[in-house]
Amino acid sequence: MDLKIPALYQQRIAHLLSSGERRILGLVGAPGAGKSTLAHALAMQWPQDIQIVPMDGFHLANVELERLNRKSRKGAPDTFDAFGFIALLKRLRIPAADEVVYAPCYERSLEEGVAGAIAVKPSTPLIVVEGNYLLFSDSPWNQVQALLDETWFVDVPQDLRVGRLTQRHQQFGRSAQDAADWVKHTDEPNARRIEAERAKADVMFRWDA
Repeated sequence: MDLKIPALYQQRIAHLLSSGERRILGLVGAPGAGKSTLAHALAMQWPQDIQIVPMDGFHLANVELERLNRKSRKGAPDTFDAFGFIALLKRLRIPAADEVVYAPCYERSLEEGVAGAIAVKPSTPLIVVEGNYLLFSDSPWNQVQALLDETWFVDVPQDLRVGRLTQRHQQFGRSAQDAADWVKHTDEPNARRIEAERAKADVMFRWDA
């Protein structure tokens, strides 16, 4: 799928790239908003300049979520290694000339994070970080926005977002009823908390801008 970035946002990317220094752009939004789709569209348009680093790589392992009795709430703020994510952002802000930084990714088919899956070269000028809680007020998430140069809130109609989310859960093995229940009882409570912080974003991103 070839998605063209609207001109308004192309200009903002050009401005970030014009600084001559490493910049970090945060894409934030509720589950199913299309953050990963936007991140990949940006990387396709600027393949030499952008590396994607998803927050989802910092999901706690399922065995740890079970130990903490949080697996039924997987995706909530306290089911991530927030401090680990913040430590990675601090490393990414000031790249060392001879250091490749390895970041984790999240493998949906396994429902687990995979360590060391993303190589961030020191020469990459723009890191695109995407995730749910980049603007979150609770500690330690409230440290994140200061480590980003710009944040875009990905804004889509709720019915479209929920439909995408339900379809995604079914794609990765849930029944239609289980997918609907997970969206209603797990994803949507998180979505409301994320939406409540949207005013903190620098930019509202809409594909039809």
